Amino acid sequence: MSIDNQIQVVLIDDDPHLRQALCQTLDLAGLKVLPLGEATGLTARLSRDWPGVVVSDIRMPGMDGLELLAELHGQDPELPVLLITGHGDVPLAVQAMRAGAYDFLEKPFASDALLDSVRRALALRRLVLDNRSLRLALSDRQQLSTRLVGHSPQMLRLREQIGALAATRADVLILGETGAGKEAVARALHDLSNRRSGPFVAINAGALAESVVESELFGHEPGAFTGAQKRRIGKFEFANGGTLFLDEIESMSLDVQVKLLRLLQERVVERLGGNQLIPLDIRIIAATKEDLRQAADQGRFRADLYYRLNVAPLRIPPLRERGEDALMLFQHFADEASSRHGLPLHELQPGQRALLLRHNWPGNVRELQNAAERFALGLELALDNTPDNPVTGVLTSTPGGLSEQVEQFEKSLIAAELTRPHSSLRSLAEALGVPRKTLHDKLRKHGLNFADSSNQGADDE
Repeated sequence: MSIDNQIQVVLIDDDPHLRQALCQTLDLAGLKVLPLGEATGLTARLSRDWPGVVVSDIRMPGMDGLELLAELHGQDPELPVLLITGHGDVPLAVQAMRAGAYDFLEKPFASDALLDSVRRALALRRLVLDNRSLRLALSDRQQLSTRLVGHSPQMLRLREQIGALAATRADVLILGETGAGKEAVARALHDLSNRRSGPFVAINAGALAESVVESELFGHEPGAFTGAQKRRIGKFEFANGGTLFLDEIESMSLDVQVKLLRLLQERVVERLGGNQLIPLDIRIIAATKEDLRQAADQGRFRADLYYRLNVAPLRIPPLRERGEDALMLFQHFADEASSRHGLPLHELQPGQRALLLRHNWPGNVRELQNAAERFALGLELALDNTPDNPVTGVLTSTPGGLSEQVEQFEKSLIAAELTRPHSSLRSLAEALGVPRKTLHDKLRKHGLNFADSSNQGADDE
């Protein structure tokens, strides 16, 4: 069993009378002590973030104090270990100090000497753990910047929020459009938390058939329903000790929402057909692409569940709101794909960059990642041209010469301006800063259409 982080001092001495006296001294000073008669097995019970110190006699049967010191420092060289020596063992204590012991006390010693050494060691331990936390936080921020790419203010804010929430026990509600990266955010929250060694279980509620959703989430006992021949552990129970990511929560039925609300409030799960309440140590991260408050007002989502989930909301901005993040993300995914396929890397050309910036990305990061994959493979890619996303154009990883790049850039600029409302070719030409006849020729050259262009010949300059 691991030693509780509330324990401040582990005291090891094979002499029960001395052990009792030292334990009483430390107790009276307000320190929480775990007394032990032997050192064997202690290292396995201490985690690297245990905030206490070890006080041990040197001469003991079995594992002695020097062997314990070497074993403890093999796991954590910064753990303070205080050694107690008998009369005449000073040379041995000096050897221990050279081996990394924090301090040694020669018997008999005053109680104040023990307390002073222990308190100084505890202060050092706190400083060591604080420094580790700072280094870990810095590493986490660097990790986040590579996992959630972008320098826009929206992404900087999102990474700050993730960093602040990751270390807490709070459940989180992620809001974002389809393809915005909700699972990537959920995984970041898990990986940066103290649950990182536990399971991360992702489930899409919208992909589960109504007939199996309760069994999948809560599990069932044999005979719970027709066909239930053996016990099944549900996703919530399987995620015990870790994180469960529940995507498209808006698609859950009202009956299942009731059970989820109970689980969130009481942290217990009851399998279908069972009577046992199973306690859970679990973090729930839910995600939705809908406005749950509006769904609650319409009776499609329980208001009490919405308020329970909405304690720590995280909104992922759609790609169209993130400015040049699209360029950075596209190059990032293209480079990843090139490396994965063993292909040379391609840099975006000016015309391609303009095309990407004008695109609305209705499929968000997922659409962009697929486009980048095709770009890396050297395939021509026509971006969607729909009423909601009118920018059209072709991306190719073959840059060509300067004239070809200039023409591609010119075409993308004209195509982008065509998406804006213009009543006549004159209006379009003025917006682009070119004569109408020149624009008419360029439209024809690039294969672009303008509704008014067929009637402009007599009016051209």
